[in-house]
Amino acid sequence: MKYYSTRDSALRIGGAEAVKMGLSRDGGLLTPVTIPQIGADFLNSLVHASYQRRAAKVMALYLTDYSEEELLGFAENAYGPDKFDHPAAAPLRKVDGSTHCLELWHGPTSAFKDMALQMLPQLLSAALRKTGEDKTVCILVATSGDTGKAAMEGFADVPQTRIMVFYPRDGVSDVQKAQMVTQEGRNVGVCAVAGNFDDAQAGVKRIFSDGAIRKTLADRGYFLSSANSINWGRILPQVVYYISAYCDLLRDGEIKMGDKVNFCVPTGNFGDILAAYYAKRMGLPVGRLICASNRNDVLTDFLRTGVYDRNRPFHTTMSPSMDILVSSNLERLLFDLSGENDAEVRGYMEALNTSGTYEVSGTIKAALREQFWAGFCDEAGTSETIARYYKEYGYLIDTHTAVAAQVMEQYRAATGDGTPTVFVSTASPYKFCDHVLEAIGETPRGSGVELLDQLHGKTGVAIPKRLAALKGKAPRFDLTAEKAEMDGVVLDFLK
Repeated sequence: MKYYSTRDSALRIGGAEAVKMGLSRDGGLLTPVTIPQIGADFLNSLVHASYQRRAAKVMALYLTDYSEEELLGFAENAYGPDKFDHPAAAPLRKVDGSTHCLELWHGPTSAFKDMALQMLPQLLSAALRKTGEDKTVCILVATSGDTGKAAMEGFADVPQTRIMVFYPRDGVSDVQKAQMVTQEGRNVGVCAVAGNFDDAQAGVKRIFSDGAIRKTLADRGYFLSSANSINWGRILPQVVYYISAYCDLLRDGEIKMGDKVNFCVPTGNFGDILAAYYAKRMGLPVGRLICASNRNDVLTDFLRTGVYDRNRPFHTTMSPSMDILVSSNLERLLFDLSGENDAEVRGYMEALNTSGTYEVSGTIKAALREQFWAGFCDEAGTSETIARYYKEYGYLIDTHTAVAAQVMEQYRAATGDGTPTVFVSTASPYKFCDHVLEAIGETPRGSGVELLDQLHGKTGVAIPKRLAALKGKAPRFDLTAEKAEMDGVVLDFLK
């Protein structure tokens, strides 16, 4: 399987090289040249398989320079009981007769990013061997809250790697911040950015595209790669859990082979729902992909109108991992829907950089209407949904999951569609204790990790052990930088 860039369809590189590179040097996103197709036989073969075997089977379709046996070993390391607190890794919870919730937060950092970032370090380490790379890779990460911790957890003390994480200083929850600034590992670094996630992401992209910085680092024995979802090695493991969810529904008799299922995904950077789109493109029987946004509703407007406009107020919300106005992975979708027209995609991205807005073609607009439905949920709706799910179903959900649940209900009310639907749960409620406590009628007594015991005392829901271990843990990192100083932070980190 070869990969090309969304901005240069003439480029051809192998899977290991794509994982190692992370972001194409032309600024585009690396994407498979063909989408493998699956059918009933493939799905039937996975119905009673473990999550680890499902992951190896799906990923082997795309990473043909890795063996399936090799990938199975990686999956067993990534999703085993020493990392995940549920044997299914990504279990489905039945809410009612036609609604299930896909829980993706049973990994070491209690967020869905673990599903990919426990796998990516193994893929990357193997890629270094396969390509004969002798330099040390520095992973640069911009995080809206969860990616940073999950990436550091995966890459901590991995040989031939360094990792530097940038997060918005005032744009993450107290628990998310505590997870990052207490991270252990000799090869990790953390820096707050005086700005929002888009500022951090733009800074990382700027560093990647700066030839002078790349040369300086190469002279020091380093090269740059990414653990953000701009790296194909992040997207591919996420494709797995949509296929796995469908297999679980088959196994449990909730659907019959060939029945369509809708997926509702809370998303900011568009990576999680893009993975569902690729699963559908592979032949998974998916009906509608429902894109759920919070008050930062740029994706809702785009999917409804075909006009992307980042020129709008930025809102800091109780679902901070979705507080994003520039959704990087949308570029991969545009590339696919345009018929792999790299010139068209370059034009859209140039317009976004210069004016902050672009409008897609009529062909793409029609495809968006056919494939997607979009809605957003404000702060009051998020709190109300947390309270209602706890009261009516005895189900405690976090602020991002609540956005998905609410938008799923908007979709059903608007369309009358009774198709079985899976909404995606991306984080443990314990990562956002203050907002969850307030939603269920409690007054938070303290902040951050101080609230873990209060939420447990009220609900009886078990505290994830890695979050419980944060109590009393001393911070290791306190660095803050302006947006323009991020280049210097990286150069200092890699002296």
